[in-house]
Amino acid sequence: MLISDAYAQAADGAGAGFLGGGFESFVPLLLIVVVFYFLLIRPQQKRMKEHKAMLASIKRKDRIVTGGGVVGTVIKVENEAELLVEVAENVRVRVMRDMVATVLTHGDGAAAGGDKGKPAAEATAETKKADEAASGSASKLKGLLDKK
Repeated sequence: MLISDAYAQAADGAGAGFLGGGFESFVPLLLIVVVFYFLLIRPQQKRMKEHKAMLASIKRKDRIVTGGGVVGTVIKVENEAELLVEVAENVRVRVMRDMVATVLTHGDGAAAGGDKGKPAAEATAETKKADEAASGSASKLKGLLDKK
């Protein structure tokens, strides 16, 4: 035949390692689990904890963004699960608290997310600029679609 039989040969001292050599094969797997914990699982748990704290701190007059991208002002906290949000003048909707993605500004006018050192007027001016930029982008997009 053209192919000869190959036989595995045991190396001298095979199986002489810790617990018969089986532990060494699990070390890379354990290292991968540890790396995943510190790079993926732990930061995700931290973000979830911060998000839950943010949701628990929502109160009247907070400006929020829902998971669907709707921006509005909290008019009333109905109960633990629902908020009454005004999205436009005299347009109010009920929103599930869990669907709030971000709190833009708190009821006292201070911006959320690290802008605590800025005055309330400056924080609301930045929010207005962001709203104007977003509406400007939407009108440009509409203009492009209308041309077609």
